[in-house]
Amino acid sequence: MCLAIPARIESLEGEKATIDLAGASATAITSLTPQAKVGDWVLVHAGYAITVLDEKDARETFAILREMEAATVGQFE
Repeated sequence: MCLAIPARIESLEGEKATIDLAGASATAITSLTPQAKVGDWVLVHAGYAITVLDEKDARETFAILREMEAATVGQFE
């Protein structure tokens, strides 16, 4: 299964963004989202920002991911 994770853009240099990925700093390429700017939320997959989304949608996605994690605790041990 492939998953895109919401992240917030902290800084941009050309097409290279520094992102906040659930509290961790990472890098993403923004060539697929040229409209993205500092402060925007993006979905990141395989190191690429693939779409811009609003903060409400990002937070809803985090909530769904937490629910999925809680539902699978102990199932793979």
